[in-house]
Amino acid sequence: MPLKKIGTIKYSTTPRALPSADGSPRIEVSGIGGGNLLGIEVLQSMTTFQAVLKPEGHWQGECPDSGVVFVADGFATFSATGVGVDTEDGGSAWKGSSYFQTSAPSLSELNGKCIVFYWNVDSEGTATWELHDFS
Repeated sequence: MPLKKIGTIKYSTTPRALPSADGSPRIEVSGIGGGNLLGIEVLQSMTTFQAVLKPEGHWQGECPDSGVVFVADGFATFSATGVGVDTEDGGSAWKGSSYFQTSAPSLSELNGKCIVFYWNVDSEGTATWELHDFS
């Protein structure tokens, strides 16, 4: 099945170091931003995820129900998990899946779906979250 792009949200991110996990670096990144989802204006979105650097050189991370998207008729919460790599320009590139829960009528079609994402961060800390539906 082809992927259908359903939204883009841009975030300003703030990273911080966490205690290591068995000698591997760990980070936490928080973001706040806005954009669109399903053609609806995202008034504000906030997220926090944690990641650990794996011995093979990639990051593995998750946002365990610590994301929220606010729209005019309500909100959606989300969880996500993904893998990422550092990029040559000082940013990072991630891909993974997200799961939303919402009672907002404008976002209700997100319930019960696995949404594929790309999360790309530039060297200045600006992240672009591109969301795709493949159902």
